[in-house]
Formats: sequence, C-alpha cells, structure tokens
Amino acid sequence: MTQKTLSLMNQQLDALLTGETNLIANMANASALLKSSYADVNWAGFYLYDQKGAELVLGPFQGNVACMHIANGTGVCGTAFKAKKVQRIANVHEFAGHIACDTASNSEIVLPLIKNEHKIGVLDIDSPLLDRFTEENQQELEDFAAVFLQHIDTVA
Repeated sequence: MTQKTLSLMNQQLDALLTGETNLIANMANASALLKSSYADVNWAGFYLYDQKGAELVLGPFQGNVACMHIANGTGVCGTAFKAKKVQRIANVHEFAGHIACDTASNSEIVLPLIKNEHKIGVLDIDSPLLDRFTEENQQELEDFAAVFLQHIDTVA
C-alpha cells in the first residue's frame, strides 16, 4: 500500500499471503484471519463471481452454513457486486431483498472485489449485533480487500 500505515490485521494478511498464489488458499486464510480479528462476527468469507451463471457462488468462509448461490443484484452481496460499491448495512432486516442465510445475522458489510476490471466476487462479513460495522471498520476492510487483491492473479 502506498505511504499508508496498515492496521496490524492488514499487516498480518500481507505477511500471510506473501508468496502464495492460490486463490482458494488465500481466501481460506483471509476469512479465518477476519473471523479471529473481529469481535461479534458470526460469518466472514467470500463469494466468487461465476460469469457463466451470472451469479455469486459460495467460496471459503468461517461461520455457519451459508447460501450457495446469490443472483447478481440480489441481497446485500449481489447489490454490492452489481453496484461495485461497499454496502454497510446497520440492520439487514430493513434492507429490501435481504437474503437471510443465517437468522442470527443483524448487520452486514460487503465489499466488491475487482482487480484490473476483472470481477472476482465479494468479501462478506455478518454480525449478530445491529449496527456492528463503523466507518473505521469499513476503511480497515477496504484496506484488507486491497491487500488481498495485491496477492492474487487475475485473468486479464
């Protein structure tokens, strides 16, 4: 990252992924790091974009079982992906079209993952608390996503 001091978690992610090019392995370790670093999180993981099906498909995660397919533009994940914009939702029950994969989840933050115009998927984090994710959390997670993307190869 350019002239920016990364949080300890993001420094750990950078060190953890250095030298590893396997996307699935990197996602698995990144989700484990997130789940162990953030309190009051019941799900942390990835959905991968399947261009053929035009949908997000469940990837590596830490937490309870999850929805396996999310149509592009639906739910918080599909909305973040389609809009190419972070979705930080204080109360998922007030989000039109929310997909309740885990009824214990009350707030959520989803970050689209795009590198060199290549759509990879989303990073999704859920919490049983309402309004769990702050602006500071969002910035740290945007940095997390940037560090993660630095360590993966894309098909241009």
